[in-house]
Order: sequence, then structure tokens, then C-alpha cells
Amino acid sequence: MSVSMIASFKRALVLPCAAVIALGLSACAKTVSTNGLSGEAKDAAETIKALQSDVTAGDEKKVCENDLAKTLVTKLDAAEGGCQKAVKDQLAEIDSLELNIDTVQVTSAARTANATVTSVYAGKKRKSTLSLVKEGDKWKISALS
Repeated sequence: MSVSMIASFKRALVLPCAAVIALGLSACAKTVSTNGLSGEAKDAAETIKALQSDVTAGDEKKVCENDLAKTLVTKLDAAEGGCQKAVKDQLAEIDSLELNIDTVQVTSAARTANATVTSVYAGKKRKSTLSLVKEGDKWKISALS
């Protein structure tokens, strides 16, 4: 495999990951509320709230270590500069946006969850789903759809 093919492959892996960071980070301009949630659903939503806090602090290291799933961090680490640089680059692109957690659904096995969120970007509302996975006893963001 040539060097250019490897670089293209790494870029292809990183682009979907960057989308997760873009939504998650861009949607963090206002405090995320976990009111009305309980149990595992609230715990999963707290991860989104923690992401907001780490982004507000500009702490890319915490975002990569505490908020994103290992599989996502591994993919981002394949890019030049790794996860922290990818997060830093996304932070540079953020406007003034807001995020609301609409619903959180946890699987019966309580190892995965999906959070439906509404974000506002450039004055338009957009619904997305953040997927979370439980790693040990902590929820981590794993994907965006």
C-alpha cells in the first residue's frame, strides 16, 4: 500500500469522527440540561454535559480522554496531530450555538444509549442522534447520526 493510499484511508476514517466532534462541540455554547432524566439515561446525558464543560474550558485533552469513546479516539489519533488536534481544529470553527437533549434511550443491557438532540446552527434547528457507549462505569460519545 502506498503512502498516499494510507493517508487517504486515514482521512476517510477521520472525517466521520470529525462530524461527531463538530456536532458535539458546536452544540455546546449553552449549558446542557439533564432535568427530567433519571438513572442510566441521566448518566448518559451527563456525558454530553461534561463535554460542554470541557469544551467551554478549551480542554481538548479532557474531551479526548473523558468524553469520547476509545474507538472514536483511536480513529482520530490516526489523523495527523491526533485527537487533541482534531478537537482543537473543531473548536476554532464554533459559532454561538445551543443544544437541547430531547430524549435519551438506553438499551436493556445498559451498555449503549442514543440521545436525540436539537442544535441551532446559523439560525436553523437541526435534530441529530448522539450514540453513547458505556466503557467501564462511564458513558462516552461514540457516534453521530
